[in-house]
Amino acid sequence: QVRLVESGGGLVQAGGSLRLSCAASARTFSNYAMGWFRQAPGKEREFVAAISRSFGVTYYADSVKGRFTISRDNAKTVYLRMSSLEPDDTAVYYCAAGTAVGNTSRNYYYWGQGTQVTVSS
Repeated sequence: QVRLVESGGGLVQAGGSLRLSCAASARTFSNYAMGWFRQAPGKEREFVAAISRSFGVTYYADSVKGRFTISRDNAKTVYLRMSSLEPDDTAVYYCAAGTAVGNTSRNYYYWGQGTQVTVSS
């Protein structure tokens, strides 16, 4: 069982930055690929970014490429650095863990409770 706790969400103006954090309880954090997804009101949950369990290979949705950066450290935390934020980035952001990195929810077994990001215009 892996418990994930997100933090760092909030209200920011368009063009601003935020850094989300996701703390994992897994004893073997390095065994898990990690992903960030988001869900805006009335929309389906969508992939944002992912990082592999080995070598830290990263993947991004086209809509955030060049603006968001995913990273992980040895302290069982994965980060999502978001810059040049746009109102369309407003959503609840979820952290997820799985054994195979991918851009679909099916790749991930464990999910956090989400953190709200609101970008004002």
